[in-house]
Parts: sequence; C-alpha cells; structure tokens
Amino acid sequence: MVHALREYTPAEAAAVSGIAVKSVHNAIDKRIISRRDARVGGRSLTDDDLLRLKLWYGVGSILTAERRKRLFEAIADDPAAETVRADDYLIVDVARAREQLAARADALREAEAVIRSVKGVSGGEPVFRGTRIPVRAIAGMRAQGASAEEILEGYPSLTARMIDLAEIWTAAHPARGRPKTLADHGLPMKSTKTIPLKGTSSGRPGGTS
Repeated sequence: MVHALREYTPAEAAAVSGIAVKSVHNAIDKRIISRRDARVGGRSLTDDDLLRLKLWYGVGSILTAERRKRLFEAIADDPAAETVRADDYLIVDVARAREQLAARADALREAEAVIRSVKGVSGGEPVFRGTRIPVRAIAGMRAQGASAEEILEGYPSLTARMIDLAEIWTAAHPARGRPKTLADHGLPMKSTKTIPLKGTSSGRPGGTS
C-alpha cells in the first residue's frame, strides 16, 4: 500500500525507529539529520530522516561518524540499493532497515486510526474505538512487566494487536505528568494476578530470591 508522505515529531520518530527520543533530539541538534521549518517548530522528520537515524545509531558502535556520513552519501547516490558497503568488512542491509521502519510506521498509522479521545469517556483519555479502556494504561501495564496474555485475560475485549498498538501509540504520544492507571478510571480488571516488578523476584520492590 502506498501512503502519503508524512512528517514525524521527534516522539513519533523515536517510536517508529526504536531510538530514544533524547537521541532523536540530539541527532537534530547535531545536524545528523536535517531540520525543517514545517509543522513542528523546525524539528519534523521525514521517512528518509528516520532511515538515517536508524542507521546512524545502528552502526554507531562499528563505524566512526565520518564513515557513517559516507554511508549516507552512498545511499543518497543509489536510493534503491538494498545493501551498501560501509567499509571493507561491513555491508549494511538498507532494505531490511527500510522494511522495519515501514512496518512500524504502518503500525503507528493503524493505531492512530483506531485510538480516539472521546469527551466524557475515561476522562477524555485516549481509548480504543468502541471501548472505554485507556490506551496509556494498557501500555503502562506492559512497561511494568505484564504479558499480553495476562492483559487479555483481564480485558477480553482487547486483542494482542491492540496491545501492540497501545505501546507504539503511547510512545509516539507521551503524556505529561503521572500516567493514570486503570483503577484511576474506575475500570477494574476481569481477573487479577500479582505481577513481579522488573528486577525483583517477588511482588514487593526489593524482593530477594
């Protein structure tokens, strides 16, 4: 499917590329990727910028900054190239990087099509169309270590795909302040389980084995 060209905010670029948003801003400030005076204060990014961003940090531990810049020049000279030789020993799979970015960009578009903020529903928090379940709360549960199966057991109206979309949408549209929980919205789970926090062996912070 061919999509219209779009520009990404730094947060959207981070969600699609898998690069930390701080690193995205750093890349803009250091002119690693181009700056524009478009809709987001001169910090908008294109699909080509996302490719440069992904490759810049993807091969950063292998290639010097100068060699990475030469890599970008080689890609610009042959935009349709599937692979590009970065040096005598490294060939970069540019086609694979494009495929990964395209899949993530498609997921973000899909999420934006099914997630809405509705006045009077969950306090105006973004929810999946046809539900009252806050998207950010679901993404927060995943970030705290809940598996997709555990979330689906508690919220059978969701699907595994919806959970994936909640994660990328929330990354692309970070909220300010403390994220609200499902309980804050008066939405009890259908079933409950104790889920250990990451880095612990029990449900209590600082638990020991």
